[in-house]
Amino acid sequence: MRLGINLGYWGLGMDADNIAVAQEADRLGYSVCWAAEAYGSDAATVLSFVAAKTERIDVGSAIFQIPARTPAMTAMTAATLDTLSGGRFRLGLGVSGPQVSEGWYGVKFDKPLARTREYVEIIRKAMSRERLVHEGAHWTLPLPGGPGKPIKLTVHPVREHIPLYIAAIGPKNLEQTGEIADGWLGIFFSPEHAALSLDPLKAGRAKAGQSLDGFDLCPTVTIAVGEDIKAGVDSQRSYAALYIGGMGSKEKNFYNQLARRMGYEQAADEIQEKYLAKDYAGAAAAVPHDLIDATSLIGDTARIADRMQAYADEGVTTLTLAPSGFTLDERIQALRTGVEALELAGLA
Repeated sequence: MRLGINLGYWGLGMDADNIAVAQEADRLGYSVCWAAEAYGSDAATVLSFVAAKTERIDVGSAIFQIPARTPAMTAMTAATLDTLSGGRFRLGLGVSGPQVSEGWYGVKFDKPLARTREYVEIIRKAMSRERLVHEGAHWTLPLPGGPGKPIKLTVHPVREHIPLYIAAIGPKNLEQTGEIADGWLGIFFSPEHAALSLDPLKAGRAKAGQSLDGFDLCPTVTIAVGEDIKAGVDSQRSYAALYIGGMGSKEKNFYNQLARRMGYEQAADEIQEKYLAKDYAGAAAAVPHDLIDATSLIGDTARIADRMQAYADEGVTTLTLAPSGFTLDERIQALRTGVEALELAGLA
């Protein structure tokens, strides 16, 4: 099992530290450094900066938002980043959510599965450097009846195949991810509830005539290092409440739905109700201890090593860490503990 690091969103006051974290992860042998985007920093610019400041570590988008770019633009960006980084780019995609898609990008959040499938098809055609022709429900290239003509990508990526990941939570999206992607970007993944994600992914791989062999299972987990388990769990409460309570509307919150499938229906209701009422402290307090502990790495090196083994036992191939600390020292310590725990578990 390999380790990754997720820098999260740029512009939160830790930007200089983010480069130091990426460089330390590079030095420690981490496999990949991911950056995210929502409606602040864009991931492509961040990743180009990180790639310029590192030597070996891959850089990956977790995620590029599908409503933010046309598929051809995403192919151009991926090819450019792969070239500039010397073949170190991984392309992670996701549909985002209805509030961001419609409120920020002005793109209707409809038929996300069909839109994702077409998006991936166009990207793969473009990056294969064949002339781009596509007829679908969401995109037609070239546009009919006009001056457009089939064009092919002029950039030559370092690799013939750039790994493509999809962030998926719901069962249907997970199944499609297994069918059309090279890897999966997960969140709030628990070894104890692994079947919720892995069964649909396996079904999708089977549709493509494949197994999970060679498919990169890549969940992001928060890591809080220390002897006090309760303090470590409490440090993650606001993060969990934001996603379960506030990432989406009351009717459509994918993270809230995931918590329900994990068996936390009552807590999911309470978290969302309090968060949407702007009782953020109450929402954080309502997140069950066990939910956070099951989806995070919390404790000393030995306890984290045990949890890493549980993830590996479920087939996770890249475990991406999101350090919980806000200081550079805390984040660097989490990185180093991650490596020590991986070695202690015999997974390095």
